Amino acid sequence: MSEEAAVRTETQREEREAELRERREAALAQVVQFGDPVLKSKASPVRELGPSLRADVERMIGIMRDAMGVGLAATQIGILRRLLVFQAGPGKPTALVNPALEWLSDEAAIAEEGCLSLPRVAMDVERPLHARISGVDVEGEPLTIEASGLEARVLQHEIDHLDGVLILDRAPREQRKGALRALREGGSYAPPVADGEERDDGAEHREPRTDA
Repeated sequence: MSEEAAVRTETQREEREAELRERREAALAQVVQFGDPVLKSKASPVRELGPSLRADVERMIGIMRDAMGVGLAATQIGILRRLLVFQAGPGKPTALVNPALEWLSDEAAIAEEGCLSLPRVAMDVERPLHARISGVDVEGEPLTIEASGLEARVLQHEIDHLDGVLILDRAPREQRKGALRALREGGSYAPPVADGEERDDGAEHREPRTDA
């Protein structure tokens, strides 16, 4: 590659990164942030399906993608209805209406989670490794999801949002104190890592790359 081509490639990369940052910032501006009482409110069941619900779903998927998240609950955009979207791996994003946890495994794991509503904060959260979640899709068709690993963690995180529960409520006490201090001061927080210890790269919502 010539020097001119290399410079052009680097410029294109920088422009692409700047575009992604701008899109993420624009998406985060639409997400309810910590301190808003809606995040501690319990969502009501969705009673009516139709164009309005589909529009909400499309908006939520767009925000989730632009914010580089893996999930988003309706309460995070100020809609107190039991609706979530997620995409924890390859494939298309999924919308789940009136989700309900039917079963959780006894086997659990601790992983680092972040949240688009708690900017620059991540905490260790213990969750069951496997879960069965039921609900309906946007057309009202029954939908049951047998989830494991990352997908199970994402879904539990989003359902927590619909119940007014944040990762702050599930994290160890010392981490909660550190995170609250960072949120008050506009700083950042991540759990300390002991010397020689490696953190689980499968963590669901590690900021700034992911969230729910």
